[in-house]
Amino acid sequence: MASSSSNVVGVHYRVGKKIGEGSFGVIFEGTNLLNNQQVAIKFEPRKSDAPQLRDEYRTYKILVGCPGIPNVYYFGQEGLHNILVIDLLGPSLEDLFDHCNRRFSTKTVVMVAKQMLSRVQTIHEKNLIYRDIKPDNFLIGRPGTKAANVIHVVDFGMAKQYRDPKTKQHIPYRERKSLSGTARYMSINTHLGREQSRRDDLEALGHVFMYFLRGGLPWQGLKAATNKQKYEKIGEKKQTTAIKDLCDGYPEEFNKYLSYVRNLGFEDTPDYDYLRDILTQALKNGGDVEDGEYDWMKLNNGRGWDYKSHSSQAHLQNQYQTSTGRDIHGSQMRHSQQRPGVTADRLNAAQPPPPSPAKGPGKTPRDRPSGSGMPPKRASGGFETGTPAASTTAQFQNSNAHLPRHGSPGNQGLNSQQAGGVQGNSDAQPTFVQKVMKALCCGR
Repeated sequence: MASSSSNVVGVHYRVGKKIGEGSFGVIFEGTNLLNNQQVAIKFEPRKSDAPQLRDEYRTYKILVGCPGIPNVYYFGQEGLHNILVIDLLGPSLEDLFDHCNRRFSTKTVVMVAKQMLSRVQTIHEKNLIYRDIKPDNFLIGRPGTKAANVIHVVDFGMAKQYRDPKTKQHIPYRERKSLSGTARYMSINTHLGREQSRRDDLEALGHVFMYFLRGGLPWQGLKAATNKQKYEKIGEKKQTTAIKDLCDGYPEEFNKYLSYVRNLGFEDTPDYDYLRDILTQALKNGGDVEDGEYDWMKLNNGRGWDYKSHSSQAHLQNQYQTSTGRDIHGSQMRHSQQRPGVTADRLNAAQPPPPSPAKGPGKTPRDRPSGSGMPPKRASGGFETGTPAASTTAQFQNSNAHLPRHGSPGNQGLNSQQAGGVQGNSDAQPTFVQKVMKALCCGR
């Protein structure tokens, strides 16, 4: 860390304005001082009950160079925090959905769906399952770049290996697993406590597609006395809602999609090409063409979603903070909340993504063996990777997904540790993040 400046991390990444925060920590805009590239810098308390950035770094390294996967540049420690430096991306699909008055056209849904399906296929081909499919975790590129409408997937805190990379031996089927993911979109099998596999990612995608088409899902807004009861009600509603009713009034191809993925076996390899063909047929039957013109590009008289806000990062910050604090019907369960007697899957942070603990019913710590057992490295011992060639076309802004939305009901049940993010790591001396924020505030 450069001694000449209190807001430089990882040797040559200057920390800029804060673009969001959540229970996992804080996200800042940043600049690579060597090439002036914009990046996103994620801070996470090293004493977090369920640290995720080291594992997320490893996953990005596995996926490096794949289409729609942000480049990762650095992982290391700064004082009491882990930091991860990745590409800066644009808004999430959830944010764009809000911009479009919470309804996408069939054409946009099909084009988005095909991109999302391809991203998930890529993850599966790398022997991983994602386990937290939701619109908040899929982001487009920054305005003005060649990847402005390329959908990227971020936040791999829930990802898990489902087969051995060398032998291709599939993980065994198990039951009585704790819930992992976001209640609104997770598969029926996940609600039933069954080990997740590729089929569950694809079913969750199908729920997202119908969410975009309908503007909501039948299991949103359910009330219950406890979170556990809410999750159960959501699962019951999914099981009792026939696919034909869920898809009624929309292209039959979405019915075919959900029917196919719900009938996959635990170890089955999905036919991704067949599913893409189904989606393409929905477009053709509606007389549309796949021309890359998305609904958000038509906003503001064709000037796009970012018109007027393009020059104001405050707008993007607000968008980041609106996509994560939804209440249980759409919220993601925090991995750090613990259910006594259950060892296993880590639940992602509140509604949206990456997590940091909360104490409450129905939540459990992560079950993945990597990361948490490793000794922390010194601040000077970070890992850095070169910029892949593909990164010249895209410098992206990090996900709004996990940044809690102000005033949203999903945040009301959070304890001070969750709500405070980095601030929850209290020490007599100010933390590194606090020093950075003070320098940014008082130096301008």
